[in-house]
Amino acid sequence: MSTARRALVAGNWKMYKDRAAAKATALALRETLGSCEIPEVAVFPPFPFLADVSEALHGSAISLGAQDLHPGKEGAFTGEVSGWMLRSVGCRWVIVGHSERRHQLGETDEVVARKLRAALESGLDPILCVGETLQERERRDTERVIERQIESAFHGVGTSRGQVTIAYEPVWAIGTGRNATPEQASEVHKRIRDWSEDARVRVLYGGSVKPENVGALAKAPEIDGVLVGGASLEVSSFARLVAAFKSRD
Repeated sequence: MSTARRALVAGNWKMYKDRAAAKATALALRETLGSCEIPEVAVFPPFPFLADVSEALHGSAISLGAQDLHPGKEGAFTGEVSGWMLRSVGCRWVIVGHSERRHQLGETDEVVARKLRAALESGLDPILCVGETLQERERRDTERVIERQIESAFHGVGTSRGQVTIAYEPVWAIGTGRNATPEQASEVHKRIRDWSEDARVRVLYGGSVKPENVGALAKAPEIDGVLVGGASLEVSSFARLVAAFKSRD
């Protein structure tokens, strides 16, 4: 990995934990990883627990992110949360275009592009998720699908694209126990960096990452870190992921 791109290990808690568990996990992470600056570490709790986790992590090296945002700043959008609201509770990061939102909740490329622009306008650092389904991979459409997703998301972003982190998450590998090999991921990551047209863009891998396979992923120079779900819910397993990238850097 280029020295200009610092590794990032990001934990997406998805729709798990209650308030007490979220606070306890954040405090345990602070105790275990709170002084870790290499790699960079971020966690993404559910919306109701952002303020509690922000308070628990305050003063540590672990940064806070949200799992989604609305494209608008404010308005009559029941149930939605905007970027400036996320900033006000201490968020630095936000995930945009996660495959579960694209494929389960119907988010289109156009919606993802609006959310990416809103994140940047709000001063948040977005993690843009891209990836192909199993059917698309079997049709050898991986490159076409991901290039379309990136070009659509980056339309109108201009010089701010260097602020965007991209997470390659093959849909067929998320929560299935299957993961892309380091060679498969590296090939796609290199193409993603070419399409982004900015060498500063970090490219993470996401898709059934766990302590048992993270070592091989961390050794691949094209992989700048990981976006993980299940393995981030337990402090011990998440710490092992961080250690894999710490030893590489």
